[in-house]
Amino acid sequence: MTRSETSPARIRIGSAPDSWGVWFPDDPRQVPWERFLDEVAEAGYEWIELGPYGYLPTDPVRLSEETGRRGLKVSAGTVFTGLHHGPEVWERTWSHVSAIAALTRDMGAEHLVVIPSFWRDDKTGEVLEDRTLTTAQWRHLTTQTERLAHEVRERYGLRIAVHPHADTHVDGEENVARFLDATDPDLVRLCLDTGHYAYCGGDSVKLIETYGERIGYLHLKQVDPEVLAGVIAEEVPFGPAVARGVMCEPPGGVPDLEPVLAAARALDTDLFAIVEQDMYPCDPDAPLPVARRTRQYLRSCGPARTAAG
Repeated sequence: MTRSETSPARIRIGSAPDSWGVWFPDDPRQVPWERFLDEVAEAGYEWIELGPYGYLPTDPVRLSEETGRRGLKVSAGTVFTGLHHGPEVWERTWSHVSAIAALTRDMGAEHLVVIPSFWRDDKTGEVLEDRTLTTAQWRHLTTQTERLAHEVRERYGLRIAVHPHADTHVDGEENVARFLDATDPDLVRLCLDTGHYAYCGGDSVKLIETYGERIGYLHLKQVDPEVLAGVIAEEVPFGPAVARGVMCEPPGGVPDLEPVLAAARALDTDLFAIVEQDMYPCDPDAPLPVARRTRQYLRSCGPARTAAG
């Protein structure tokens, strides 16, 4: 029997600290973590990500108590890496990753979202390195990512999902395809962020249809095409672009999320689809109404289920 003849695949909708303007473990402009947990539950979500490590409590017992009494569960943790620098950064990278992977596992999650390091600072715009990788750096990126995937799976039972991201070396269609073609599909999957992929000129539906077996996780967001045009023309870094409102509330931007979710459902595999409404910095009263409206909109896009069962 096929999967569809037994139990239908699920797309489980959740949200993340990012949707509450949280980019850093500690920042006075961000809402306290207790308020985030209260409001994400109030908005009707059941699944959350850990966000930047240290924003939520890092003691799994305490965090389990805090999430459990609000009816919340964790879908993934997130790490930032600079693996294109080669084996010499491995120990430093693993020290960072292992703590987050342990908390992710202890919270019952199975996914670790891996974001490549930025080539320019997302707050100041300072250029940190060349925006184009050399052949050797591409080789380091792919081989070290496979190493990371293997270690995370063997030690913590997690699957990594690499997140193409604006102002990183894995961003648009060409670089994403190059990365996927050079990595082991049994180890390395993709976290498709619809907003970042559109920001970098990519077509999310095409990517799902072309590399469906590599899609392991989804982030849902949209970009405002008019704001994006100005950002590209002026070469604005990602952080200031967000402050301009380049990432907008659905359904006011691109891509249209209904066909994206339809393409994802056609893969016939369980997926998390986590809303990430980049809003840093933002009025602390702004996220909750946006989160409510976004959840209602996503529920209108088809049978994307929010329940765990």
